[in-house]
Amino acid sequence: MRKDPRKKPKGRGTKLQLDNRFEKLSYENDPEFNQNEEEEEDKPTNYQQIYPKGILNKIDSPDIGFNWGMNPYQGCEHGCIYCYARITHEYWGYNPGLDFEKQILVKPDAPSLLRERLRSKGWKGETIMLSGNTDCYQPVERKLKITRAILEVCAEHDQSLGMITKNALVTRDIDILREMAKKQLVSVSMSITSKNEKLRRLLEPRTSAFRAKMKAVEELSKAGIPVNLMMAPIIPGMNSHEIMDIAKMGREAGAISFHYTTIRLSGPIRLLFEDWLEEHYPDRKNKVMNQIMGLHGGKTNGSEFGTRMKGKGNVSDIIRQQVHLARKKFEYSEKELVLNTSLFRRRPDQLRLF
Repeated sequence: MRKDPRKKPKGRGTKLQLDNRFEKLSYENDPEFNQNEEEEEDKPTNYQQIYPKGILNKIDSPDIGFNWGMNPYQGCEHGCIYCYARITHEYWGYNPGLDFEKQILVKPDAPSLLRERLRSKGWKGETIMLSGNTDCYQPVERKLKITRAILEVCAEHDQSLGMITKNALVTRDIDILREMAKKQLVSVSMSITSKNEKLRRLLEPRTSAFRAKMKAVEELSKAGIPVNLMMAPIIPGMNSHEIMDIAKMGREAGAISFHYTTIRLSGPIRLLFEDWLEEHYPDRKNKVMNQIMGLHGGKTNGSEFGTRMKGKGNVSDIIRQQVHLARKKFEYSEKELVLNTSLFRRRPDQLRLF
């Protein structure tokens, strides 16, 4: 693990550069080599185009709720310190620390790859999750519009889609989402951690502000697009006391359902999060880490299907009870929204000829 001796770059979740577990060599900073602090702060995010053979990934996890996932980007500039997807960056030759936030892999062919897959004989029109790994509305999407092009392909084929994001940029595409929602083809989960802006900026520095997220929930809901409010992750000792307030505000904004996950810190993510606590909340560090371990049987990460997302034990029970009370008090729907897969069209262009 290498800690940058300079100040943490502005707007980043971490300044750590962890060693990649799959690399044979590791690197250490030379303490006698002092660079200008401003150099790292001014260094922009690097976007690298990649061209995979396919865009859909099969999901075998029974507690996800979708069989297929799609990610137009790898790495995420949002910089969420707790993000479970950080470790996947190692498979691309980068590290889960600062590399995850600054080395963004872009898939410009994602829309055409999706169209090709949807028109293949083997595709049955199952619902797809966008995104299952990194945020499809991270900042660069404003310029590249890959996610918007993906939505256009889905609308063209009446392909059902479940979306999750932490960015209010999703409202840009209300025109497409509205038409898909009329056919029950889409739902949007807005992921929120805290209404405390100081905490939100430290946890997830380049996501949308809390008020912007709630405004997005309101705009989507008014457009007839079903919105699920996802409190993710709940971190005991940090934001767990906000469950009722966030649930109340989400319902007032028009969200129809309320779900959550609890924090889980796998592998190197634990090192990043502990360093983050030491830097920003040293007085809470031991208490928070002990409660996180209380969620996962003495570990910081649960791997068992059915419990890994919510945890187990006393801390988990308390959180579960609060969420249940919030759903009941604010009249959230207890039914899972089922999207329509019966309208899927493999060859929409040909059908228009008749």
